[in-house]
Amino acid sequence: MRADRLISALLYLQGQPRVTARELAEELEVSVATARRDLEALSTAGIPVYPQPGRHGGWALLGGARTDLTGLKSGEVQALFLLLGPVVAADPEATSALRKLTAALPSTFRADAEAAAAATVNDRGRWGADSPASVAHLTLLREAIVARRRIRLAYSGRNGQSDRVVEPCGVVEKGENWYLVADTPRGRRTFRVDRIMSLESIDEHFERPSDLNLDEIWRSISDEVEDHRSGEHAIVRVAAEHVDVLRAQFGRHCHLVSEEDGHALVDVAASTPLDIARWLAGWGSQADVVEGDAVRSELVRLGEELVRSHGRTGLGAGIA
Repeated sequence: MRADRLISALLYLQGQPRVTARELAEELEVSVATARRDLEALSTAGIPVYPQPGRHGGWALLGGARTDLTGLKSGEVQALFLLLGPVVAADPEATSALRKLTAALPSTFRADAEAAAAATVNDRGRWGADSPASVAHLTLLREAIVARRRIRLAYSGRNGQSDRVVEPCGVVEKGENWYLVADTPRGRRTFRVDRIMSLESIDEHFERPSDLNLDEIWRSISDEVEDHRSGEHAIVRVAAEHVDVLRAQFGRHCHLVSEEDGHALVDVAASTPLDIARWLAGWGSQADVVEGDAVRSELVRLGEELVRSHGRTGLGAGIA
């Protein structure tokens, strides 16, 4: 329960003038490496926890020892809850710890703290083999979500660039990419953060629905996308040791059918036969499509295109 542990670490720091990673590890009954990562996570999130080098160094909470959370500033509280919120969502047992932490806050901080905790969702699955995306606008997005401010963004979508004003509901980490879920005049929409060309927080506040649940919203969006992405199927025969590689490519749309004699039959899916063929083309003879005539036809067509483009004879002729 990392959320519970981070809260315990913060409370322990508040009662000590200085703490080493080893001392914290003993207090929390974890490894020294884990304790050090927790301290670094608190510091990176914006909590005023700083390392102090030297023979008698360690980690200290700026401002000295405290016995409760009332010494934290509003921005620091928001940073802490932004860090803990996704962890709690993934670990229901840590919910009570976050509830206790909320109760210890000054009443003026609680609304923003709760908004910060609900501002981010972590979805550990991946949509294909997406490459890591830029998160240049993530901090400003989170600040606007907590403050309930509308944002103006320039977005580069499939139909070109557009400018719009939206009401941000939250951000989602999906695999290695980030998505913004926001309300627009045309309804709720999802935006990839790395496709936001520019972003401006404007001085217009909006009321967030009291029953807004980002986790449920994202689950609905994700299910709709996954249904669209799995319209076509094929059964592929590969060496059993390569099944994990297929899973990395197709994500949740890759299911083991059977395994025998060192080979596996795997059901893979995508939105079109061409999409499946494109993923499999690089496998060459190592992936045999045993069911899926449309996918086989696309593989043949792709192969013929490659031969026409790269199979010209005489290349390099005359070079000594």
